[in-house]
Amino acid sequence: MRSFWNLLSLITLFHKLRWASSHSLNPFTGPQVTPTDPCYDETGVARRCIPEFINAAFGQEVIVSSACGRPPSHSCSIVERDDHPAVRTCQVCDASDPRHAHPASYLTDLNSAHNLTCWQSENLQGSPLNVTLTLSLGKKFEITYVSLQFCSPRPESLAIYKSMDYGRTWTPYQFYSSQCRRMYNRPNKATITKQNEQEALCTDGHTDLYPLSGGLIAFSTLDGRPSGKDFDSSPVLQDWVTVTDIRVVFSRPQHPRALPISGSESEDPLGPLGTLPTYYYAVGDFQVGGRCKCNGHASRCVREKDGKLVCECKHNTEGPECDRCKPFHYDRPWQRATAKEANECLPCNCNLHARRCRFNMELYKLSGRKSGGVCMNCRHNTAGRHCHYCKEGFYRDMGKPITHRRACKAAGKTCNQTTGQCPCKDGVTGITCNRCAKGYQQSRSPVAPCIKIPVIKPTAVISTTEEPADCDSYCKPLKGNLKINMKKYCKKDYAVQVSVLDMETVGDWAKFAISLVSVYKSRGEPLKRGDHVLWVHMKDLACKCPRIHMGKRFLILGTSEGAASPERPGLLADKNSLVIQWRDIWTRRLRKIQRREKKGKCSKA
Repeated sequence: MRSFWNLLSLITLFHKLRWASSHSLNPFTGPQVTPTDPCYDETGVARRCIPEFINAAFGQEVIVSSACGRPPSHSCSIVERDDHPAVRTCQVCDASDPRHAHPASYLTDLNSAHNLTCWQSENLQGSPLNVTLTLSLGKKFEITYVSLQFCSPRPESLAIYKSMDYGRTWTPYQFYSSQCRRMYNRPNKATITKQNEQEALCTDGHTDLYPLSGGLIAFSTLDGRPSGKDFDSSPVLQDWVTVTDIRVVFSRPQHPRALPISGSESEDPLGPLGTLPTYYYAVGDFQVGGRCKCNGHASRCVREKDGKLVCECKHNTEGPECDRCKPFHYDRPWQRATAKEANECLPCNCNLHARRCRFNMELYKLSGRKSGGVCMNCRHNTAGRHCHYCKEGFYRDMGKPITHRRACKAAGKTCNQTTGQCPCKDGVTGITCNRCAKGYQQSRSPVAPCIKIPVIKPTAVISTTEEPADCDSYCKPLKGNLKINMKKYCKKDYAVQVSVLDMETVGDWAKFAISLVSVYKSRGEPLKRGDHVLWVHMKDLACKCPRIHMGKRFLILGTSEGAASPERPGLLADKNSLVIQWRDIWTRRLRKIQRREKKGKCSKA
């Protein structure tokens, strides 16, 4: 606990020096260099950022239920002297005289050894003895401590409350009393556990009479809380330290014991002195240490034109606490930034055809928690979750990228109004003429979008001097090639299930756009589900080894020796690969083979 007091003293000194430096000019300071944005690293990658730690109460208005001086009054107190009897002193409180006033503004002004100012309540007579201080921070803050430095003896009983909704409701934060059970119906001492770390406790550690003035009461919001060591992963504590308002209720003053008194230090201007001190509360410094709450998405808070304090949000977030994603940035759900992950909001992928999107949790989970954005009101005759294909009655103009405003062309009025079938060019098929027919491949020409796959009689690989071999001898089909077993599985470096989406020709190669559905084996660089590219040489495709159909799913077993080159990144299938049209009943068999592989069965296969 002593380390907490030392830290609190250093923080107080820091705020005083910071205030002093902000009110003076240093002639030796060089030109100011604009710092880099702390919310992004040197390469522009998002990272967590937080506003500076401040005394959020400094200069803020405090509403008090009692203040002396209206009408003028006098009060007496006992002041300690080193190695001397205590001295009774009396003073006047007059709100109309600045020399003798003790207003509430003194609670949060600059308080130092050269500027000792104290707020003081009215003299406490009879009952009730409650006096309330209410401080509004104007915005949500995540606070570390609340401290009160007294000019009078510390109260015997007081309570600290917090509000998270600008004073509409209040929650107990901490109680102090020598009679916790009687005053607040709480035990005097309680162990903090994970089960009660969001509950207000009561302590009697402050009730020592000394010092008679200048005593401190400080409440640490995280000290001793088990989850404080992993604050990023504790929504309970994140909620616990969040406040918009602080209220302190003094319930009972300290009643000093009989002390040897040497006499009065000053004459009583309002009459003869009594033998006992006057009871009142007096506070010289009221501090709330913390940071503007921005959930790790802003490095500072600024005031808007109306004076309202808000976070200067980054990472595509918005809101007073950067607590939601900006419009069109709903590709994944909003999350608080952590030290490990900035969790920036990502824009939806609508291929420039939509201005609005929404988030779908089910799609987000199905994508492996990568993408959940769904485009709304696709324009330019596009459709789909990402506005990535042409709507009915239109066909894709392959001469333009999908992001082009005219990527989709009307199919025309010649289509059959009953069946929807449009007259297609040679080699083109489909109701809207949107794919190549069997035996044809996609070209880059809008005039002839599909061209016939050439029949190639490749040279035998055994010897270049031999006569060209036919496809049967080139492909060397094996008996039972359409079956999968442990031996075939173990000989290959990878085994994946893919869905074939599209195809185009690049020189002597066929480039298939595929979606990797499942990965059963991946030796070497790991394969991840999602969009990939599969390369097949035209001579292999012409001989149908492998045989690949558009829109179908296949099981591919291949080796890394035939991996694609840097010019053709992705997977590669050739005549030695096992490419079989997928059957759902294989799922259980492949999982069983996976388990056997983990047990070392491949070495025996």
